[in-house]
Amino acid sequence: MAPDAISLAETALVQKKLRLLMELRRAGIGDARVLGAIEKTPREKFVSSAFEDQAYENLALPIGQGQTVSQPYVVALMTEKLELGERHNALEIGTGSGYQTAVLARLCRRVFSVERHRELLGDAERRFGELRLRNIVCRLGDGTKGWPEQAPYDRVIITAAAPEVPPTLIGGLALGGILVAPVGDDHRDQQLIRIRRHDQGFSTEDLGLVRFVPLVAGLPRRAGGQASTKT
Repeated sequence: MAPDAISLAETALVQKKLRLLMELRRAGIGDARVLGAIEKTPREKFVSSAFEDQAYENLALPIGQGQTVSQPYVVALMTEKLELGERHNALEIGTGSGYQTAVLARLCRRVFSVERHRELLGDAERRFGELRLRNIVCRLGDGTKGWPEQAPYDRVIITAAAPEVPPTLIGGLALGGILVAPVGDDHRDQQLIRIRRHDQGFSTEDLGLVRFVPLVAGLPRRAGGQASTKT
């Protein structure tokens, strides 16, 4: 591509990103740190080339393995509701393309992310390296089990829906910790919830309707009937 064409393409991406940020503000995203993290994270790097021109539209996009990268509004909303501080560690269940992970990494001390699809995890880790995001640690594994070595968790974000939040993840919350997750049996009728751990137990808030792929326990089975192993 000629230099002039590259410049025009980059300018177009910047304009699309600015329009998206304005849309997020109009939709109620008011945390300047979250908006700044969205602005600094190049979503076009986290989608396939076939969808690059739609990277800054407020749409969920396919990323392979039957998974999607969430629409930017949902990423911003879930991130905002986590109330992340610079000293917090965050556990993410479902690395996916790594876009949500990269946004989190710009807001907290460290992100521990669990993904069950080896191919998605490899692609996400490559992107983190290219963007020099050094505070992300990934694991191939069953996200419903959490990451016990890193418990208790300051913050937990689950990027797939289940009928209920796995008890291991709720129980792993630190005092004062926050968990944000979609809950529901049907992908057309899921509720985004926020759970806080207090001295006297837990409180739950409803944050609105969302649509996510299912949260699946275990690891995908590989050719020959063998399950992939945790690394």
